This record gives sequence, structure tokens and C-alpha cells, in this order.
Amino acid sequence: MYNVIDHLFLFCQIQKPMSRKKTIISLAKNGVGAFVFPCRKLEFTYCERSGSSRGMIEYLTTRLIPFAKKNPQIEIVVTPRPSKHPFVRGLYLNGREKGISVRNKTSGEIMETVNLIRDNTGFKNNKRFKKPVISTTPSVRGIWSPFNTQPHKI
Repeated sequence: MYNVIDHLFLFCQIQKPMSRKKTIISLAKNGVGAFVFPCRKLEFTYCERSGSSRGMIEYLTTRLIPFAKKNPQIEIVVTPRPSKHPFVRGLYLNGREKGISVRNKTSGEIMETVNLIRDNTGFKNNKRFKKPVISTTPSVRGIWSPFNTQPHKI
């Protein structure tokens, strides 16, 4: 039979304060009640006269407003920086930031870059070295087994 209290304990934590009474404190988990987007702010920088900013200026004039309407949870800041290459920077809720240069890129490539920054969580990718090692040649020593060793004698 389904018990509501058991279900409550899955999403809550019991905390014991100084008094004898037990209180239930809810733990906020992303995706349980409401989803909080990890990317909180996007910063666009460009130069008005530079040739490397042509794609960025085209993106800002044609594609940024529909993107902002689809993503109202993200703050968007556009800053002109004279004599600098165009740059897109994403700031995340965990305090990290990710920036990508969009020098000499087209409007479509900049759109892909902005979507990549938006969909990123802000954490570093630590799964690079977690793949198992697969060898094409057999081991010189052979496969270890507990039955291969002799008991230690003194």
C-alpha cells in the first residue's frame, strides 16, 4: 500500500534541532519541483568597425531578439568593445563562466556557439579519462588469479 509519509521521506530530510521536536526540511533538487536553468547570463561583445565582427553584428540584428524571447530566464548583455574581436561569454549559477571567441564566424556558427554555451551546465568535463583500457595484445605476466599464488610460508 502506498504510504504518503514514506514518499515524503524520499524528498525531505529530518533535522534534529536542540529541542526534542523533529522538523522536516525540504531539500531543493533541480528538476523535482521546477527546473532552474544553469546558464544565468550571456554577454556579447563586438567591434562596430572590425571586419571580424561582421557575423556577430548580423547575429545581433537578426537572431538575438528571437533567441531572447525563447529564453526569458537568461539575462542578455550586449557591449561594443572598440578594436577587440567578438566574444560570447556565459555565466552560470555555480559561479563559473565559459567564453568562446567568435572571430570571423558567420551568423549561423555564432548561433550554434550560443546554443552550446546556453546548454552547458558550467561544470568541467571530468569524464575524459574514465574509459577502460582495452589491449590488443595479451599480458606478458598472464591474468592474475588467487589460485595462481602459493600460500606464504615462514
